[in-house]
Amino acid sequence: MENAEFAEGNGVMNPREKIVTDLKTLVNDAEELLRVTAGDLSDKAKDARARLNVALDRARVSAQQWEEKASAGAKATDKLIREHPYQTVGVAFGIGVLLGALINRR
Repeated sequence: MENAEFAEGNGVMNPREKIVTDLKTLVNDAEELLRVTAGDLSDKAKDARARLNVALDRARVSAQQWEEKASAGAKATDKLIREHPYQTVGVAFGIGVLLGALINRR
């Protein structure tokens, strides 16, 4: 897999990035299918190709929107953390203590 697919280079893929990557792969595979079946001129094949083209256009738009949202979310999170580093550390510490207490209770 490409390094761009991994969150922060730690080898763990962000779920949004995985969905976008999978969607792009699906679009590429469908485009290849359209190229391979270009010689089939039956009515059913023409209808299926037209529907597939519409679905591909929608998928491309969705993938682009998701990618933009993921990028905007990452930038907003980074900005917030950089603006409030001590508060961020405090909140993370508090959550860690809380989770630790809950886990040790059992």
